Amino acid sequence: MHPDYTFTIVTCTFNRAHTLHRPYQSLKAQTFRDFEWIVFDNGSTDNTRELVDGWSNNASFPIRYLHWPNNTGYQNTFNEGVKIAKGRFFLILDSDDRCIPTALERLFDLWEEIPSLKRDEFAGVTVLCRDQNGKLAGDPFPNDRFVSDALELQYRYKVNGEKWGFIRMDLLRKYPFPSTPHHVMPHVVWHRIARRYKTLFANEVLRIYYNDETGDVDQLTAAPPRTNARGKAIGQLAIVNNDLIWFPYAPWAISKACLQYIRFSFHAKRGINIQYREMEGLSARMLYLFLLPGGGFLYLLDHLTEKLAALKAQKATPGSLPRGS
Repeated sequence: MHPDYTFTIVTCTFNRAHTLHRPYQSLKAQTFRDFEWIVFDNGSTDNTRELVDGWSNNASFPIRYLHWPNNTGYQNTFNEGVKIAKGRFFLILDSDDRCIPTALERLFDLWEEIPSLKRDEFAGVTVLCRDQNGKLAGDPFPNDRFVSDALELQYRYKVNGEKWGFIRMDLLRKYPFPSTPHHVMPHVVWHRIARRYKTLFANEVLRIYYNDETGDVDQLTAAPPRTNARGKAIGQLAIVNNDLIWFPYAPWAISKACLQYIRFSFHAKRGINIQYREMEGLSARMLYLFLLPGGGFLYLLDHLTEKLAALKAQKATPGSLPRGS
């Protein structure tokens, strides 16, 4: 399918009408104009629809608004966005962030720097972010114009924190998110692509990341461990089964993923036999058996913590009477 645009920018939103002006104004100011903007409204109850409808009637670039009555989860929204996108490259711009006016121009120029005969080996381009106060959000890359992949960057070079960039649309259609009602973290797809394709990393700051908002990831982190336990387990399992080659560089990161897989699997009512069968290869199974007691302990600790919190809340309830009164 021949793309109609160079970029498809996708913004997923849920009750963020008060911050959506940031991505909109950023795109309105872009020096590179060959793009479309898709706004996925995941069940908002505020005035998001009216806001986006007003913009689409006056904008100098195409805006498509899609509304789902219920929050369907990041992975399903992402898959749908890839399915309907008309761009050559896929770029996510969060509902509370901005990008600089030359962001799309610079991203395209960086892609063009890759020799044409080598571009089939690359998934895309990734750059840096800063927060709203001008501070670099996350670590810089080892050097500018750094050719690597997301796995090596994380495990070998220990580069962490907020980044921003685009991925080829054809690769996202080739490697979709698993079809599941459970929220699945993005690394499940990013890592699959990273095992086969390179990325050009550039030490240029093109996105402004606002850290004064409480987003969906924060809500998921604050939720009890049993919340979305199956989705969390799927994400950790992908690391254990596929990233063991990086164990010499990052033994704790891989071990932690295995511990969390065991912990969340128990919360999802998936017993030891099922967990063991989901391990692929002798090395993964040996690591799993070694860490099984630790993962089981974390699961039991979660239950104890929840019970203590419930007792504390009961005692703090106004008007509650002491037991035996």
